[in-house]
Amino acid sequence: MSTSEVAESDEYQGAKPSRPLEIAFAAAALAFTAGYLALSTQIDLRREAAPGQIDARFWPMVLGVAGVAVAVILLAIAITRPAPGREDIERMQGDGVIRVGATLVITGAFISLWSLGSVILFGYRIELFPIATALLMAALMLLYGHRRWLSLIIYTVSVTAFVYVVFGMLLRIPL
Repeated sequence: MSTSEVAESDEYQGAKPSRPLEIAFAAAALAFTAGYLALSTQIDLRREAAPGQIDARFWPMVLGVAGVAVAVILLAIAITRPAPGREDIERMQGDGVIRVGATLVITGAFISLWSLGSVILFGYRIELFPIATALLMAALMLLYGHRRWLSLIIYTVSVTAFVYVVFGMLLRIPL
């Protein structure tokens, strides 16, 4: 039995090809990566690097340039070629839209909390980045179905510690 016969006999139906969706995705990717590239040029440096050395702006700019290049290629392909088949992709489900919305709300709350920088509580200055990052990780993991509390705590704490140590302490990027 060939794969087309299996697809016809099965009740599973993949998503329909959509050229406007491909173009919209590529245009959104281009806008996002161009914004990322513009923001990467504005990273505050505590100390300028000597000529020929790498500073805190280097890798974000490399990623931004690569992202813009890939987005331009995607946009050119989406405009010049017919939409590819999407039989292997499931149709959109109702809870998927809710999860995307919840992800945006959680991310907005993370950015808001992170932008405060620090708070003074009972005479102690408390950095909010590690707390906000741990809450972001835990909330997203719970939203997308992770339910084991021990691994949730271990993963959240380890990723938060890794990001804080690498970027905050080693690279001295203000978080």
